[in-house]
Amino acid sequence: MKLKQKIAIGYIRVKFKLLTIVSKRLAAEKAFELFCTPLIQTEPRTPAIFTNAEALQFELNGLKVNGFRWNQGSPNKMLILHGFGSAAHNFHAYILPLINKGYEVLAFDAPAHGNSEGKTINAVQYSQMIEKVIDLYGPIKGYIAHSFAGIALSLTMEKIKHSEDTHIVLIAPATETSTAVDGAFTMLKIKNNLVRKEFDKIIFEKSGYPTEWFSIKRAMKNIKAAVLWIHDESDDITPLADALKVKSEQFSNIRFIITNGLGHKKIYRDNDIKNEVINFL
Repeated sequence: MKLKQKIAIGYIRVKFKLLTIVSKRLAAEKAFELFCTPLIQTEPRTPAIFTNAEALQFELNGLKVNGFRWNQGSPNKMLILHGFGSAAHNFHAYILPLINKGYEVLAFDAPAHGNSEGKTINAVQYSQMIEKVIDLYGPIKGYIAHSFAGIALSLTMEKIKHSEDTHIVLIAPATETSTAVDGAFTMLKIKNNLVRKEFDKIIFEKSGYPTEWFSIKRAMKNIKAAVLWIHDESDDITPLADALKVKSEQFSNIRFIITNGLGHKKIYRDNDIKNEVINFL
């Protein structure tokens, strides 16, 4: 962690300590806002293949969402979905291999990411974006989803018509929202249980569901698609322990690949993993 980041986190911790004293509800509201804000994003760049892309744009909840399309007109379509604080350009290495397999490839910067508008995002909003992409540019044959996109895609798949012929690749997906919230509270050193209760109440007020409902393990019971799930033992963002709980359910439509030493981000950049993904699709 860089010195500037350490200073910023230290300041935020002090701020939440004071907020907790003033108001548990206010502390929870600010914590939720921070939880939904991608403070650290990948630096914008334009890999060469993006210069050949068709630019796409649509409006979602009053925000402009920008994306890209390659190989329009091919019968099967593939949607690439990036994680929290990331952007579509980070998955440039997958585009040409997918084109070579005959796919029309779609990739979008989620709200509050990349070239799209917005300051915050949550799983429901990301899921709404995926639904809008399907409505505008679908039907979609296959999906690649990393990290935060994994939970958002699982919520979408529960609602839309799909079959065993749909293929999904989940790379280090955010499996349990409860775990993500626990991690955020630990990082911020918020130990007050009343703040956590208010935080969970906010999630329920905004979505109509409790925090634990936002779970790939729960959603997978309603998903028919063939799934390739790739996770690393040393992932410190989306812990393997949550993925192993899904694995223990022995879903017949999921194949797991457990790696070692690739962490949360190197895993999708690894050439062997990329080949596994392309072959599965």
